[in-house]
Amino acid sequence: MLSARLVLENGAVFEGTAFGDVTAEACGEVVFNTAMSGYQEVMTDPSYKGQIVVFTAPHIGNYGINPWDGESDSLQVEGIVVHECSRIASNWRARWTLEQYLQANRKIGIQGVDTRRLVRILRSEGAMRGIVTTSQEPVETILARVRALPSMEGLDLCPLVTTQDVYTFVPERTDGDLLEDYPEPRYHVIVVDFGVKRNILRLLAQHHCRVTVVPATTSADAIIALDPHGVVLSNGPGDPAAVHYGIETARALAERGIPMLGICLGHQIIALAFGGRTFKLRFGHHAVNHPIKNLRTGAVEITSQNHGFAVSAECLPQELEITHINLNDGTVAGLRHRRFPVMSVQYHPEAAPGPHDSRYIFSEFLANVAAYATNTSVASVQL
Repeated sequence: MLSARLVLENGAVFEGTAFGDVTAEACGEVVFNTAMSGYQEVMTDPSYKGQIVVFTAPHIGNYGINPWDGESDSLQVEGIVVHECSRIASNWRARWTLEQYLQANRKIGIQGVDTRRLVRILRSEGAMRGIVTTSQEPVETILARVRALPSMEGLDLCPLVTTQDVYTFVPERTDGDLLEDYPEPRYHVIVVDFGVKRNILRLLAQHHCRVTVVPATTSADAIIALDPHGVVLSNGPGDPAAVHYGIETARALAERGIPMLGICLGHQIIALAFGGRTFKLRFGHHAVNHPIKNLRTGAVEITSQNHGFAVSAECLPQELEITHINLNDGTVAGLRHRRFPVMSVQYHPEAAPGPHDSRYIFSEFLANVAAYATNTSVASVQL
């Protein structure tokens, strides 16, 4: 087995052995994810673009990789760090081992790492830049390259993951796909793709939506021309404050009264569109067990989260109401506009991976969509 190293920008070095494509090198922000399962969904989530993911579960890869659970068409993480990569895949849906998957996607992993020590460093000092490499260069040379990597703050990564063309999402039921059947669509919903996860599209289709996906830079006028009943601003990677085009589009759409739902990055964009501010979290939220309190109902939900930035509660305009808070650190986890049919959540109600406590968010959004569609139809008849 080929030796490998993870070098962090603070000078810490972790020794291990390489797996996957051992000729590759991973460069990016090092973050950790505490989920016990769902590694395929995590690795294919476009929100992880530019990041190296440390998995805290002691064994990763036990149930292999299958063709159906990916959240995008490619492996999005720059690389992964694990304590031990399973050499076998025990699941009837599996087609490849984790190592085979990394090899096919030309990504490197490092195993044999003391992930507990590594996560303690990231929790105390914050997420930081790093490189996973099999290079035999001196540590000082690698460290200089680490410190030359761009910071996540101010970085717009959406152009790297968004669709280049407008397309209609066509849900398919295939062998191994355990999702529900898709009903006939009643509403037309536009998804602005800042790095959308596939399960968001699936759940919209399950809620009677015809889903059209558009590039991140699509203007409000171009979206209006598609005659939507609602708009979803998707999740995505990077610093939300750098996504100026998305902020402008969100504000313009809201002022035209179109129902909107923002998820994760989309949530941050909605806050920024109305004059709010965002800030970089120390080590981010990357897990499937974050407790969220719904301030409107008092209920506590367990949620799936993946973000490195958050909305500042102190800088919110009066027109935005905080609807959810994260019970771990008190950060803003949900917003609702007091006049427009605009809502957003910092977590992932589509939960891939994760619990289904928050899937009602789609129903609430679709209630706004249905009301808008009805009003639009009535207005058309009157004309």
